[in-house]
Amino acid sequence: MDLLVVFITGLTTGGLGCLAIQGGLLASTLANQVEKDMLVHVGGTSSKFKPHIAQPILLFLVAKLAAYTILGFLLGAIGSVFELTPLTRALLYIAIGIFMVGNGLRMLKVHPIFRYFVIEPPSFLTRYIRRKSKNNVSMATPIMMGVLTIFLPCGVTQAMMAAALGTASPLAGAMIMFAFILGTSPTFFGVSYFATRLGAVVEKNFSRLVAVTLLVLGVVQVDAGLNLAGSPYSLSTLYSSVMAVARPTTDQAQGKYEIFVTENGYSPQTLHLPADKPVTITWVTENTTACSRSVVIPGLNYQKILPVTGKVKYEISSQPAGKVYHYSCSMGMYPSQLVFDQK
Repeated sequence: MDLLVVFITGLTTGGLGCLAIQGGLLASTLANQVEKDMLVHVGGTSSKFKPHIAQPILLFLVAKLAAYTILGFLLGAIGSVFELTPLTRALLYIAIGIFMVGNGLRMLKVHPIFRYFVIEPPSFLTRYIRRKSKNNVSMATPIMMGVLTIFLPCGVTQAMMAAALGTASPLAGAMIMFAFILGTSPTFFGVSYFATRLGAVVEKNFSRLVAVTLLVLGVVQVDAGLNLAGSPYSLSTLYSSVMAVARPTTDQAQGKYEIFVTENGYSPQTLHLPADKPVTITWVTENTTACSRSVVIPGLNYQKILPVTGKVKYEISSQPAGKVYHYSCSMGMYPSQLVFDQK
């Protein structure tokens, strides 16, 4: 997975999602400082930077970064022993997406049933956190709270955890989680620091913004899971099919079947192949670093990580006329298809 994409995901959507789920842990460490600060500045607020509030936030984020990096290493190690099939990853993505949608509906208070869409730490940890929030905050408290965030992963974080597991590499898993959590940190710090002086109205509107964001990301996550499972019934597949109507779906020399793997997906998106005889397709990459390098064809049980630049041949046995195989990258992006309909 492209680590820059992972970092940007954390910087944009990941920060809001993590803050919505994990903000309470940090808030408990800031309670006393905020109360004291408000007493000092009765009748107004000060724009002066407050290191006594910034310090526990930084400690919290550093501990969180370390904890998730170690977690990514362990997930990658587990994935190297127990490799996930495309269908297993697809089901995991869909489950995560449903959880995100449910969590967003819970925040919007749509129905009491959605109160179950939340992950809470064990009761003994909750009691300990409440006790600590009533006492003076030490340096150890925000560090401990940062580590405890691994028990409260937001939906986007869970998707990254699944990606780390799917790398089947301890180092790659650790790098994915490090890049993602590092990306979430600026948003987390900025919002947490300035939120100490936000009023209830602003806080309520912010909560709604996060809820809507979770709904959108949840739908995207379910859609990615459907693509990864090879389903023809996904929003992105429908969109691709509509957009592809206006342009040729194949541009192949006679008997030569190539698919160009680019930063923006696969070209052609629909490749027509002869039925009732074996064929060989060639994946062609040129300075390709995006997720598209990791090709997954669920119906053929095919998974392949392509080189950044090069050609990789793939032989497909004889297929009946009308057979269609949907495929995507390992994150469920760039839905495309192989259609066996030529004579």
